Order: sequence, then structure tokens, then C-alpha cells
Amino acid sequence: MHTDSHDRSGLSEVTIVPEVIDFINKRKCDFRISTSCGGPILLPVQVKPPKKTDLLLKAGNHTIYVSIHQARFLHSIHMEMIPFFDDNDLIRHERG
Repeated sequence: MHTDSHDRSGLSEVTIVPEVIDFINKRKCDFRISTSCGGPILLPVQVKPPKKTDLLLKAGNHTIYVSIHQARFLHSIHMEMIPFFDDNDLIRHERG
């Protein structure tokens, strides 16, 4: 099935929590929701570029591209979808 990337029909019920919109606006770039081994993940498009089949959601001044594979299961976009790394953990692993 081909989906027009401007078609929001699969995303009409998806909510974006305000914290995610703030997070995206502060980073001044678009994001994409794609599939990871832990479930849906929200990454900048510089890390995970959008695909022609992605659906589009407006998030503040930017766009969230949503994988068609995730769109059917998506009800809300929340902070738990954003990977965070603790700098202290990274430093400990570098030192051995």
C-alpha cells in the first residue's frame, strides 16, 4: 500500500506532549519516529533521514516524520521515545 506522505489520516488521533514540542523547537530541526529494538524512537533527521513513505506531523515550528510501520501503533509522542545518554556513563566506559 502506498501512502501519500502528506496524508494524516493514520495520525489524526496522535497527540504530541508539550515537552516534546519544546524539545524539538530548542533543537531547531525536524525529527523522525522510526523502529528500534526497544520500540518507537524519536531521532533528528540528521541521524535518521525521512523516507518518501513517512507520514507528516506538525510539531511546533518543525515536522515529525512518522514511519508508516509505526503510524498504525502510535497514540502519543512522548519524552520516553527520545534516547538520552548520561555523560557520566559515557566517560566511565571510555576510561575502562
